[in-house]
Amino acid sequence: MSISQNPMTGQMRKSMANFNTYVHRGQNVISSKAFNRKDKNSDLQKVQRASSKLMGEAWVSLGGFAESGFPVRPERLTPFNYFMALNLPNAIDNSGETPVINYELMQIAKGTHPGVSIGSSTLSDTGISVDYISNIDFPNAVAEDVITLLAKTTAGVLFSIKVNRGTESTGNIQLPMNNVARENVEFVYMFVTSADGKKASNSLYLKPD
Repeated sequence: MSISQNPMTGQMRKSMANFNTYVHRGQNVISSKAFNRKDKNSDLQKVQRASSKLMGEAWVSLGGFAESGFPVRPERLTPFNYFMALNLPNAIDNSGETPVINYELMQIAKGTHPGVSIGSSTLSDTGISVDYISNIDFPNAVAEDVITLLAKTTAGVLFSIKVNRGTESTGNIQLPMNNVARENVEFVYMFVTSADGKKASNSLYLKPD
């Protein structure tokens, strides 16, 4: 960078050739432009854009349910921003020619509220059946807590049901999904929120038998 003060040139502004010019404290300042510019079409940039698009579409496909999955988060982040921060790049599989989502690693809820423990989950012609341990004896767990069970098909159809944790040590949830083949189930998740919606558990990824 060079500085000049020449009565013949006066005040210098804007750019020319490979130089920028401006006035700082009454002096003309000349600086060179960066020689190496970022290539917006590099392979890495393309993968990053494709991954962001995938995860953004996943957020939309959740139909707003993930909005309640992140009640406690950094103040500067919206639920969407927090979802993206948690899942990019952690839930993206780049081992193939194009990036895909690893749903086992994707998080649609995160928090310290007591969740439930999965005993078993099965898929039949009528839908998904989940046996669970309620963990009602855990600190801060109450019967009015809300359990959300969510499933999406490869055709983009979303199925959901909400039930209270209850007072029993075990429970069962039936999610109606008539005649959905196993290979057409894209993902199944379960998470728990407090009755007032101010707390959430971590989401659980289910693989029904």
